[in-house]
Amino acid sequence: MLNSFRKLSNQASGRAIRDLVFFVLFYLYLWLDVDLRLIYHGGGVITNFPVFYRRWSFFRDFLSYPCGPVEYLAAFLAQFLYYSWAGAIVVTAVAWLICVCTSFFFRAVNAPRLYWARFVPPILLLVLYTQYTFHFVTTVALSVALVFVCLYLKITPKNKSGAFVVFMVLSVVLYYLAGGAYLLFAVLCALYELFFARRRSLGVVYLLSAALVPYVEGVLVFGLSISHAFSGLLQSFWKTTSYETRKRILIIVYMLYLYLPLAALGLGLWRTLMKANVKKTHSKVAKPPAKIYSRYTPWPQLRWTVSSLILLVITGAIVFFMHSKKLKALFAVDYYVCRQMWPQVLATAPDCSDSFFAVHAVNRALYHTGRLGYDMFAWPQHPEALFLSSEKYIPARWKKFDSYVELGFMNMAENALNDSLGRIGDHPVIFKRLALISMVKGNISTARVYLGSLSKTLFDHKWAESYLDKLDTDPNLSTDDAVQKLRSLMIKKDYGTDFPYENEAMLSDLLEANRQNRMAFEYLMALYLLTRQLDKLVQNLDRLSDFDYSQLPHHYEEAMLLYAAETKKAVDLHGYQITRETLQRYKGFAQVYQSYWKNKQAAMNELAKHYGDSYFFYYLYGFSGAQK
Repeated sequence: MLNSFRKLSNQASGRAIRDLVFFVLFYLYLWLDVDLRLIYHGGGVITNFPVFYRRWSFFRDFLSYPCGPVEYLAAFLAQFLYYSWAGAIVVTAVAWLICVCTSFFFRAVNAPRLYWARFVPPILLLVLYTQYTFHFVTTVALSVALVFVCLYLKITPKNKSGAFVVFMVLSVVLYYLAGGAYLLFAVLCALYELFFARRRSLGVVYLLSAALVPYVEGVLVFGLSISHAFSGLLQSFWKTTSYETRKRILIIVYMLYLYLPLAALGLGLWRTLMKANVKKTHSKVAKPPAKIYSRYTPWPQLRWTVSSLILLVITGAIVFFMHSKKLKALFAVDYYVCRQMWPQVLATAPDCSDSFFAVHAVNRALYHTGRLGYDMFAWPQHPEALFLSSEKYIPARWKKFDSYVELGFMNMAENALNDSLGRIGDHPVIFKRLALISMVKGNISTARVYLGSLSKTLFDHKWAESYLDKLDTDPNLSTDDAVQKLRSLMIKKDYGTDFPYENEAMLSDLLEANRQNRMAFEYLMALYLLTRQLDKLVQNLDRLSDFDYSQLPHHYEEAMLLYAAETKKAVDLHGYQITRETLQRYKGFAQVYQSYWKNKQAAMNELAKHYGDSYFFYYLYGFSGAQK
C-alpha cells in the first residue's frame, strides 16, 4: 500500500493520473450533460456551424486561401457533433492537445509551478460549450498554432541564424494552414526568445514578423484584404449567434488566445524584475534527499490529493454556475421538434416553459400526440405562442416553418426557409424542407438542386438519394404518401411572408379548401379558446363530424359549460355528451370561486392549486395556472 502511494506521488505518474481523470470527466460531461448534438443542430440560433460536402471540388476550394486547410479539417471534425458521444471525443481531443501544448511550453520555460495552469484552457472550452455557442473552428486553429510553438521549441537550434530559418519556415507553413492564428505562434516565440532564451534580437524580429508574414503571404501572394489577412479564421467568431451572445462570451474567446501569451509575459517580467532587485548568493541551504522526504513524510501524497480535489471542485463549480438548464432545454426542444420526437418535446419543455418558443413547440407536440384539446392548459399559454404571430417573432422564422408545412401554407414555409438560409447558410435541415416543399409544389427541377446538395452530405445523403431515385421513376411522386398528403393540405392562396394578425381567416381558408385538415381545425379551436371567443368555438362544433373524435375533448367541454352559463343557451353538442368528470370539476370550480364572493384575486391561489390546468381557470384569469 505504501509503495503504491509512493508511486502515485511520483511527479510524472501523478500528473498522468490527474490528466486522465480530468479528461474522462471532461468527456462524460460534454457527452451526457451538454449534449453536443444540440450544437450541431443549432436551433436557428448558431449561425456559423460549417457545412461539409463529400466532393473534391469542396475540398479544393479550401486549398486556395490561407487558413483554408484548418477550416476544412475543422468543418470535417465538427460533423461528428451530429452524434453527441462522437462529438465529445473530438472536442475532448482538442482540449487535451491544447492542455499538452500548454504544459510543454511551461516546461520549456522552466516553470514547473505553473503546470496546474495547463487546465485553464480546457476549462474555458467547457464554459464555451455550456453556453451552446460554436467556436470549434477557432479552437482547432488555436491548437494547431500551439503545436507549431511546441515544434519550434523542440527543434530550434541554439544558433540564431538556424533558429530564424526554422521560425520562418514554420511561419510560412502555419500562416497558410491556420491564417490569423499564426499571430499567437509569432508572439509566443517572440516572448520565449526575449525572456527565456535571452536572444532579444530574435524576439524583436519575431514580433516584426507577426506583421510582415500576414502582409506578404496574405496580401501580396494570395491577394487578401488587410483585415482578412490578419484575422483569417478568427473572424468567424463575429459570425456566430446574436450580438448579445457574442458580448457574453467575447471575454472567454479572448482569454483562450491571450492566456498563454499573458502568462509568458508575466512570468518573463517577474523573473527579470527579480534578477534586477535580488542580489545573487552562492550559498545554498542543504535540503534533505528527495527519497527521504517522500519516504518519511506524507506531504507529497497529501499535496497531490488536495491539488487534484481542488482542480475538480473549481472546474465543477465553474461549469455548474455557467451551465444554463433553460438554455439547454430550448435547444433540446427545437432539436426534438425538427425530428418529430413529440414525447421528448413534452418531457423537455418544462425546463423552459416560460418561453413562447417552447409553448409553440409544446402545442405542436400535443396536437401530434392527440392531446391538444385535452392537455393544452396544463401548460402556460398565451395567444401569441400558438403561431408566434406578433411582429417581434417575425425574425424567428426557423421556429415556424414546420408549422407552416404541416398546416398547408407552403409559400409561407418556403419564404421562412429562404430567410433562414440567408442567415444560417447551407444547413441540412433547411435543404430537406426546401426539397420537400419543391416536390409538393411540383417544382421538380428546384427539388433536384436541393437533393443534389444533400446527397453530398455525410448524414442526409441516403434520404436525398432515395428521393432522386423516386423522381427518376415517378416524377410526379404519385405513390409517395407524405408528398400526396401535403399536396392535399396545400392552399394556393398567397398570404405573404408570415402569419399576419388574421390567423382565424387563414385557418378558415384551410378548412374551406380541405375539411379534413385536422391540424387547421384543432388550431382554429385552440385559437378560439386562447382568445376566449366561445361563440365562434360553438359555431364550429359541427366540424367534429369530419374527424374521428370518440368524445368531446375536455377543453371543449369546459368551454361549452362556460358558454352555456354565460348565455343561458343550450348548446348543440352534435351527438356528443359532456362527461361526468368535467361536470364535477365545473361545479367544484364554481363553488370555490363563489366561496370567495367571486373575488378573483382572493380565489386565485386555491383555484390554481386544484384547477390550474383547466380552461375554467384560463377563461377567468387570461393565463394558465399550471406550473411546469
